[in-house]
Amino acid sequence: MSNSITPSDTSLSNKNGNTWYNRILCGNSKDVLLSLPKGIANTIVTSPPYFSQRDYNHPNQIGSEATQKEYIERLVEVLRAAKEALSDDGTLWLNLGDKYKNGQLCGMPWRVALALVDDGWILRSDIIWQKPNAMPSSVKSRPTTDHEYIFLFSKQNKYFYDADAIREPHVTFSEHSKMKGGRGHFGKSGGTPEKGKNEGNPNLHHGQWDKAFHPKGRNKRTVWSVSLSKFRGAHFAVFPEGLIEPCILAGTQKGGCVLDPFFGSGTTGMVAKKNGRTYIGIDINKDYCEIANNRLDSLLL
Repeated sequence: MSNSITPSDTSLSNKNGNTWYNRILCGNSKDVLLSLPKGIANTIVTSPPYFSQRDYNHPNQIGSEATQKEYIERLVEVLRAAKEALSDDGTLWLNLGDKYKNGQLCGMPWRVALALVDDGWILRSDIIWQKPNAMPSSVKSRPTTDHEYIFLFSKQNKYFYDADAIREPHVTFSEHSKMKGGRGHFGKSGGTPEKGKNEGNPNLHHGQWDKAFHPKGRNKRTVWSVSLSKFRGAHFAVFPEGLIEPCILAGTQKGGCVLDPFFGSGTTGMVAKKNGRTYIGIDINKDYCEIANNRLDSLLL
């Protein structure tokens, strides 16, 4: 906390009158989280360091543990502290990639997810982040990995989730439809060949397609194709904005607060700020806090 860095104030932080909003706090994530007011954040969107993946140049960094068990326990402890800072109707969006050790896939994303369930989180969805520009691999004994996971958790059974904010374009009866007959059925009474799940849907069978499909699009699917991103100020790949935005839009209302306890170069804060939300960022590495601070200060809205 003594090394905290406060970016320039924004209209949102001034309007809310809360000195915690729109700040980057440099320190141990667990300790900083326990110092935050309870329930201050509406959603948590974060990508912790992966197990045995990269050196972030700090002696107390997560990811450098000797065993998988130690890594999972530390991560669960941090997210337990984060839960205290999360509103009762809040959500956690957790991005994790996997790791091979001695030629064997560790299964770390699901190990962490199930450990969080054991710790009291409610697992709502597993989302596949598919990377169209994934790094090529020279492996010949297995497929090349081009995906990671995002897990959606909630604190309670009832939670805030804005499905309309992240709807996708309809595919049925579009040029991308895989349905036999395709657009030839569109708008025709009795035109749908469905005899199963839609057999009792009068809107479909009477050609009233405007009532059968949501006007804002179909519900978001669980495979998200988002390209990897880079930021010139950091030597590592950063959280892609296109991956974070659906989490923030679905997990908060305008003016809501997004918490990232592994802030890195500050992309979560960038996306929050662009979409009219506040943010609280935490990172143990002072250099990354400086990078994030400079990025956010340079963002003009």
